Amino acid sequence: MIPKMKHRIQPIEWLKYLLFLFSVKRTHGFFVLFLFPGFYSNGQTGQPFSIGETVQLQSAVLAETRTLNIYLPYGYSADSAKTYPVIYLLDGSADEDFIHIAGLVQFLAFPWINCLPETIVVGISNVDRKRDFTFPTTVEQDLIDFPTTGHSAEFMEFIEKELVPFMDASYKTTADRTLIGQSLGGLLATEILVTKTSLFNMYFIISPSLWWDHESLLNRVSDLNLAGKSIYIAVGNEGKEMINPARELYKKLKKMGQADTRLFYDYFKDKTHADALHNAVYAGFEKMKKDIWRHVGQCGI
Repeated sequence: MIPKMKHRIQPIEWLKYLLFLFSVKRTHGFFVLFLFPGFYSNGQTGQPFSIGETVQLQSAVLAETRTLNIYLPYGYSADSAKTYPVIYLLDGSADEDFIHIAGLVQFLAFPWINCLPETIVVGISNVDRKRDFTFPTTVEQDLIDFPTTGHSAEFMEFIEKELVPFMDASYKTTADRTLIGQSLGGLLATEILVTKTSLFNMYFIISPSLWWDHESLLNRVSDLNLAGKSIYIAVGNEGKEMINPARELYKKLKKMGQADTRLFYDYFKDKTHADALHNAVYAGFEKMKKDIWRHVGQCGI
């Protein structure tokens, strides 16, 4: 029913009013209002909303410019004496895993959650992830299907000799560093753990593609100095070629772990390769809470 009006309504106002009526629909006992741009905005325009900054880093090692997406905790100031741990996120493009992982880090650092200290997140945007995340393979078909693969050594050198020094020189960082990698990123995270163990304090290895090159990376998992390391491995219901190598990695690391090595493994039977990452990172941070604060304490925060 249209209410009585005390003044004459112009035709355009009637049209707007009718649009308003048609925009209200009753759904399951609730009225859902669909807003029409221009009718309700009163001429107001939106403002950009930012959760961080994007930086271009010229890499001499890779001979290319790499894009970094960087989340800075609320209140971060270059003039402050406060320093922050850093999470290095593979597959860190804006349209990949940067936004949802940065949001997770922000949430877990809320004082009423207190699972994480305030932390910087640097997402490394991809150029060619198959090139950067894989070591050379002996599988002929993979060489045919993925001709650019096999250059993880250069990418690891970029991380170690260019990216980490850049972050430490440009931001208020501690020596506490975490690496998160999933799928081929999990393969690379495992390779870094094996070949450059000391580069990170904490490793999140999610749904690692350890099937690469007939699982040859597992043969290199031996005699590692894992003292003080915290390592979280997780996999979803992704088939035997994903589940078995991830479990085998956990078993190998557990056999060589020192007394102060913290090692965790999760199997998410209701998750797939596509959706395991977010849940795994959340679960991993909860399980590693004591270890996170232990590392932070060592860094003087």
